[in-house]
Amino acid sequence: MNKNTRISFYSLLLLAVSTLCFSQNKIVVFQSDFGLKDGAVSAMKGVAMGVSPDLKLFDLTHEIPAYNIWEAAYRLEQTVSYWPAGTVFVSVVDPGVGTDRKSVVLKTNTGQFIVTPDNGTLTLVAESAGIAEIREIDEAINRRKGSEKSYTFHGRDVYAYTAARLAAGAITFEQIGKVLPKEVVNIPYQQAALENKKIKGTIAILDVQYGNIWTNIPGDLFKQLEPKFGDTLQVIIYYNKIKKYSGKMPYTETFGAVAKGKPLLYLNSLLQVSFALNQGSFSKAHKIESGNEWTVEISLAKK
Repeated sequence: MNKNTRISFYSLLLLAVSTLCFSQNKIVVFQSDFGLKDGAVSAMKGVAMGVSPDLKLFDLTHEIPAYNIWEAAYRLEQTVSYWPAGTVFVSVVDPGVGTDRKSVVLKTNTGQFIVTPDNGTLTLVAESAGIAEIREIDEAINRRKGSEKSYTFHGRDVYAYTAARLAAGAITFEQIGKVLPKEVVNIPYQQAALENKKIKGTIAILDVQYGNIWTNIPGDLFKQLEPKFGDTLQVIIYYNKIKKYSGKMPYTETFGAVAKGKPLLYLNSLLQVSFALNQGSFSKAHKIESGNEWTVEISLAKK
């Protein structure tokens, strides 16, 4: 075996080992809009454990508002990058269950797998983590035995089952089904952008415990306005282009920099522009929600 042949052989061997490890770290993370009031989540986990009792099962959240595909997309994008390569996510927010929407597994460029309906859920993670490959689940092979007549619980019968088999190494990624083009169903939304000294973006999510407003505007873009701590910002929030809030607030490092009940603009734990009321709920006070229909415009207030 000559030098070039050895290099090629070892390169292929490393690639094969890497691919195998990606699909066998035995971690499955579940997300849904099911809540925990009944046995739906437990049923999915039971199916997974039936595939392999060696799996390690975790929850991202099961408190996605019913049918809210945008929030499912956000929570995936918020979380996936913190898990090691080879982790398999199951995301089931599926108002179109039983229809002709595709059931897929997306492999990110960073090595995680997401098992989900392709209904918009993959919008954000496909942008942030990238698409290495997408395969459509072949239900003739990857479906829980005895569930063929069930049309309304693909989370249990298809997604949890397929995810568990992939995570446990019972199947390879290639055995999921046919390869699809590297594109997903996208939910349209306002990308963060700076135009004429105004930054536009989307109200991506609420900090639900406290009612703070989180946008998709990164701190680096916001800083192109050249704000200083203490500067006043003009903030306008729209729902489907209808103005719902207009107000001024200071840019601060901490909530305590303003009086109780007063508004402020800050960078959240993801270093994205956010709004809050000190010890109050901005969302409740001003009836602001989140999603792709909610947009924001920020500028330095005139002195």
